[in-house]
Amino acid sequence: MPTEKPYRPNVGIALFNAAGLVLIGHRFRSDGPEIILPGLEWQMPQGGVDAGEDLRAAAARELWEETGVVKAGYLGETDWLSYEFPPYDGPPHRLGGFGGQRQKWFALRFTGDDSEIDPLSERNGQPAEFDAWRWERLDRVAGLVVPFRREVYREVARQFAKFAG
Repeated sequence: MPTEKPYRPNVGIALFNAAGLVLIGHRFRSDGPEIILPGLEWQMPQGGVDAGEDLRAAAARELWEETGVVKAGYLGETDWLSYEFPPYDGPPHRLGGFGGQRQKWFALRFTGDDSEIDPLSERNGQPAEFDAWRWERLDRVAGLVVPFRREVYREVARQFAKFAG
């Protein structure tokens, strides 16, 4: 049954390298309703949009906050996609007032060097979300994420297949 709570505006980033693989990060802890499950801790960078923030700017900011990447060119974007959070009955949390996330995904081409990717540093006062990263085939990523995100990841893979290697 759909939730009565609003959806949080969010951007997701499919960062493609020259070989057409996407960057994924290994989440090392749950974040309120955004749980991780054993063996399903991987995801592409994503994050909330500030009020009035341009969506492309939000994608660039989130990519930098979560990975340190600044060298990336725009390839394309999806329409709005959404997913619901699983039931959450934990302590009060900043995401607790939302039923899920409404996302606009951006395909970007990485133009930097792998040595620039650093998911462990805190940026903009945001703690690290990932403790490791790797390049992965886009069509495999949906199988590496928590189940409540899978349909969105499948749709992102379908829409961005033209950018994959």
